Amino acid sequence: MLIHPCPCGYYGDPYHECTCSQSSIEKYLGKLSSPLLDRIDIHIEVSPVAYKELKGEKNIESSKDIRTRVEKARRIQLDRYRNKSIYSNSQLNSNDVKQCCKLTKGAEKIIREAFNKFRFSARSYNKILKISRTIADLDGEDLILENHVLEAIRYRSTDKKYWR
Repeated sequence: MLIHPCPCGYYGDPYHECTCSQSSIEKYLGKLSSPLLDRIDIHIEVSPVAYKELKGEKNIESSKDIRTRVEKARRIQLDRYRNKSIYSNSQLNSNDVKQCCKLTKGAEKIIREAFNKFRFSARSYNKILKISRTIADLDGEDLILENHVLEAIRYRSTDKKYWR
């Protein structure tokens, strides 16, 4: 689901000027309720990319390497849930989250602080843990580490930037 931050779509865009009034932006954003956003697993703010960035010579992971990591993570999940009637982290219920989403002490501290700072709902908290579990699976880790939780939180915190 694509959600623009204003009617013209350019609010916050460094390359285009937003033509919307503050009241029209607030009215536009007010149409999206927090409970609706809470049901969306991942929120990502995508900034425009300059041509020179596209042309850059960065080392990027190949599609083949990404596919290999995803297939490995899928096997990990299928094995983890072989005795349950689920097949992926997204299907975990609250009890399963407690059982399958084990955090290091540092990761636990980070999610606790983020929960208090961003006032996440219980639904968001569970989604963050399930996403963290998936990120840890992609890294081949049994425990959810600090960087896994931080990445998952980034996928949930953009709604706090625009929607309060």
